[in-house]
Amino acid sequence: MSIANLPTAYLTIAEVAAALRLSKMTVYRMVRAGTLAADRFGKSYRVPESAVEEYIRASGNPAAEEPPGQRG
Repeated sequence: MSIANLPTAYLTIAEVAAALRLSKMTVYRMVRAGTLAADRFGKSYRVPESAVEEYIRASGNPAAEEPPGQRG
């Protein structure tokens, strides 16, 4: 079985909002702005779990990732 055949797990806007501790409106704005990838199914959006994980990685605090004493 190749990875292309594996199903993608999708989250609702409400589930994403709860996971990121944001309002649903903020998540809708992020989707419309392209900050968070989502697919449209009928009239509703579904966000792949991988998109949420990527958003969390991309929005990490860069100052926290620097070794101590390396700040400029």
